[in-house]
Amino acid sequence: MTGTSSTSSTGASHSGTTDVVVVGAGPTGLLLAGDLAAKGLSVTLVERRPRETGNLTRAFAVHARTLELLDARGLADALVATGTRLSRMRLFGRLSLDLTRLRSRFPFLLITPQYEVERLLGERALKAGVHFRYGTELLGLSRPAAGDTVTAEIRDADGTRSTIEARYLVGADGVHSSVRRALGLPFPGEAVIKSIVLADVRLAEAPSGVLTVNGTGDAFAFIAPFGDGWYRVMGWNRTHQADDSDPVELDELREITRTALGTDYGMHDARWVSRFHSDERQVPAYRTGRVFLAGDAAHVHSPAGGQGMNTGLQDAANLSWKLAAVLRGHATDPEALLDSYHAERHPVGSQVLRASGAIIRLAMARTPLQRLVRTVLTRALSVARPASDKVIGRISGVGISYGAPKGSHRLAGTRAPDLRLAEGRLPELLRDGSFVLVTPRGAAAPPTGPAPLVHAHWAGDRTTTLLIRPDGYIAWAGERPGPDALRRALGR
Repeated sequence: MTGTSSTSSTGASHSGTTDVVVVGAGPTGLLLAGDLAAKGLSVTLVERRPRETGNLTRAFAVHARTLELLDARGLADALVATGTRLSRMRLFGRLSLDLTRLRSRFPFLLITPQYEVERLLGERALKAGVHFRYGTELLGLSRPAAGDTVTAEIRDADGTRSTIEARYLVGADGVHSSVRRALGLPFPGEAVIKSIVLADVRLAEAPSGVLTVNGTGDAFAFIAPFGDGWYRVMGWNRTHQADDSDPVELDELREITRTALGTDYGMHDARWVSRFHSDERQVPAYRTGRVFLAGDAAHVHSPAGGQGMNTGLQDAANLSWKLAAVLRGHATDPEALLDSYHAERHPVGSQVLRASGAIIRLAMARTPLQRLVRTVLTRALSVARPASDKVIGRISGVGISYGAPKGSHRLAGTRAPDLRLAEGRLPELLRDGSFVLVTPRGAAAPPTGPAPLVHAHWAGDRTTTLLIRPDGYIAWAGERPGPDALRRALGR
């Protein structure tokens, strides 16, 4: 959609209207914008940076559930080809979690730079018709109390100010989110680790493992490869706590790495070195009227477990189909459907904060009591397979569920695995963003509601009928679904 040019009360020109404005072109914003555009909606993506570069990558870990979501978008195989698979994930130097036990097509942790994820998602979004506005800063928001739009005031790189009117706006613009600030929302929490040193370096000696990480209580270090001869190195030393603005040299990181890993692998030729701190924070509300927050704009936590980018991408997958359903008139109760984004994802964000915080605190354990707790936990998880599987499921995202509504089938709200269907793999059937109704072989599809629906049949003799949401979670399950039950499930 396009709009006529006019002047706003702020003196900015009116540059048009769109269905959704997404602020932030990181992984979360790119997946969300691409999903919406693929459904035929007009999407404008506003990004403050001129362009993303590989040097700015933060994340290296792509978990199984994220790969499943990318698989449903036809991107997983291409991403897996860029990285290296880890079948085991080590914590505290002693605990080894067996990822091959995951009931997923992707029973591993993929190590690949964040920019590879952004490249694939960016290409998809561009192909789907997303309108990119790089070098553009969000200055403020206007949200009429009774209106059906939100207006974003923006400033381009040349200083030109304008406004964009949208039905909805999503802030996926990171920990320093301008959208969150414009809403006046608090971001409660605290700094969990201070004075972390980060650098991209060359190594004279390559580590034996793909991902190298260890903590001693007084120090920890992390090394991950870019795949082109460069390595990302991160380190922390309890005995040297400095402000983010304090000078930092490569020698400091060398010393930290030798303390934590026993060697610095001959690191040299740093292309940059910086110091930062890691917070644990979560916004109280993921939705404020027609404005939503996702990814680091909504929650930020320690890097332990590599869940940051993954949680943001899963936020986007949860929100995108709901926004699309409302904008395309497929939701019988639009407000309830949009509210379910916060209801489902806020508890997940809280759980990730707790889990990553526990991992990093145990890794930094210093007192005898703290070390005893870590030892007991490590031994318990090493021998208790159900507990270990639960931890693996949570960290990988495969074990996340949204809870079954009262009185519904036990499967409702759980993630649907890659089912054996007569029509093909479930992720392939989800690629157009429709619901998938799985019925016994030969069964005719009952009449349903207004939402797009793909009808598939079990490849085996199962009698259960499943209605699967576009994000791969089960909306309804039962033996003989009535049309009213399916309409209700489709409309929410």
